[in-house]
Amino acid sequence: MNFEKIEFTNQAGYQLSGRLELPADRHPHNYAVFAHCFTCSKNFSATRNISRALTTAGYGVLRFDFTGLGDSEGDFGDTNFSGNVDDLLAAIDHLAQHYKAPSLLIGHSLGGAAVVYASAKAKSIKALATIGAPSDTDHVKHLFGDQIKAIEANGEAVVQLSGRPFRIKKQFLRDINEQMVIKTLKELRKPLLICHSPQDDTVSINHAEKLYHAAIHPKSFVSLDGADHLLTNKNDSKYVGEVIAGWASRYVEIPEEDSIDTNHHVVASLDQESMFTTQMKAGRHYFIADEPESVQGNDFGPTPYELMSSALASCTVMTVQMYARRKEWPLDNIECHVNYDKQHAADCANCEDEKSKIDTFTREIKFTGDLDEKQLEKLLQIADKCPVHRTMHSQTQIITNVVE
Repeated sequence: MNFEKIEFTNQAGYQLSGRLELPADRHPHNYAVFAHCFTCSKNFSATRNISRALTTAGYGVLRFDFTGLGDSEGDFGDTNFSGNVDDLLAAIDHLAQHYKAPSLLIGHSLGGAAVVYASAKAKSIKALATIGAPSDTDHVKHLFGDQIKAIEANGEAVVQLSGRPFRIKKQFLRDINEQMVIKTLKELRKPLLICHSPQDDTVSINHAEKLYHAAIHPKSFVSLDGADHLLTNKNDSKYVGEVIAGWASRYVEIPEEDSIDTNHHVVASLDQESMFTTQMKAGRHYFIADEPESVQGNDFGPTPYELMSSALASCTVMTVQMYARRKEWPLDNIECHVNYDKQHAADCANCEDEKSKIDTFTREIKFTGDLDEKQLEKLLQIADKCPVHRTMHSQTQIITNVVE
């Protein structure tokens, strides 16, 4: 996984802090923006897990701190729900200007209500997903308990939320009273996925029912059975991310990966604009080869010499383990570590000449199991007999022809 630290300015002039997570092995096919739960932050565990599940599926995901939270500037006490929506729109604009306009919005809890409003204003958004979202913003007032009277009377009060003190002003209450999630959703007409747990004791499942009935098809509902409101179980948040990625693939444009036709065992394909990022096919399997960023690659895949080292390492463990099974020896596991370098030969006649260096693969093997010294010695001998090892030591030829 790759990531970039992002900073952008909202409508009020505050600098907001974000983290753009990117796929490790490709350029993103789509971008998404994640709106975290009320008083949470971009680094909340569920937010991280959902984002990373999406990047694994090829999305670039921007998660950021709303005004006054996490690393973002501003005073949380001066914010309101409308300000959160404005922050979301600023995040969308930043991606559109510096990367690519996002096509997917995801919101957790009150962030789910915020993405409904933001989706109505952002033309690039093709689909949205909510997680444990309330059907009305007024619902959040129950979190303030008996402090609501103090807020109304004094204009503000300190409220304990998730064990932390937050200053809530009267204008926040006034703003959420004016928001109408259901009405906005009825007019939205964009694909919607509602994820909600029937055991959610913060935002009851009835809210999901109201959202679903208000939305226009296409709409989908996924029951997060057994999950709590904050998705504190890692498996729950990871599952939500995977579900959203699969569901959204029906509504966002995902370019088809180029198929490579060949009668050969292996084929590599590289166009003029891809630098060193090479599409590979070996047998029925597709993957990517690349070079490090230090030599203008994207580092999306192993280098050619890393692939050679991988061939030696994999062939070594396959051959040795196969021999141990045949002998019924207790080899529980074998690891083969390989490094590639150019070194002088052991009998170097002219070690001062750089041209005298030869290709060198350094192989280290770790055996796990109740093996005696004779068995270990024999397994090391077998390692040298693996087919790739023998090929590297034998005389080979490369025959090159032009394909019409």
